[in-house]
Amino acid sequence: MSYIPSYDRALEILKTYNTEEFLIKHAETVAGIMGYFSKEYDPENEEMWKVVGLLHDLDFEKFPEEHCIKSQEIMKELDLDEKIIHATASHGYKLTVDIEPIHKMEKILYAIDELSGLIGAVAIMRPSKSVADLELKSVKKKYKTLNFAKGCSRDVIERGAKMLDIDLDRLITMTIHAMRSLI
Repeated sequence: MSYIPSYDRALEILKTYNTEEFLIKHAETVAGIMGYFSKEYDPENEEMWKVVGLLHDLDFEKFPEEHCIKSQEIMKELDLDEKIIHATASHGYKLTVDIEPIHKMEKILYAIDELSGLIGAVAIMRPSKSVADLELKSVKKKYKTLNFAKGCSRDVIERGAKMLDIDLDRLITMTIHAMRSLI
């Protein structure tokens, strides 16, 4: 019988496959952002949204060439709920898999995964090294500089905003607020 793990159990699963502190921190950040967005869009399933955020890059450290593919196998072996498997796999849409984000939770994960990396990169360039005083205009300025945080795909971020039918500025602002809520 498949199940949705608790946040703590999902963290144990994550740490079984990931030891790099950066990847674990990224997963925890994405989980927090997902929790923030769930409060607006699906408050009764906040923990599941956080678990999806936590496990979205489960296979990235050990299987980077099979990202979003190997994680499906691992999660099926662990008997995790299909909602989690589909949601985490769909964040690799048009990159590593053809699994399209369908539900709001999946679309948000798709949009904010890359965006959170970009916002984090902008924040550490600031004197405060924090999102606490980060504003939209600072992110937009760096967003337009394509060789800044070039590993963060602007195409994915824009495709995610379009999937959500949210203006890019609003998505960036909401994600900054979500990241602020984590500090």
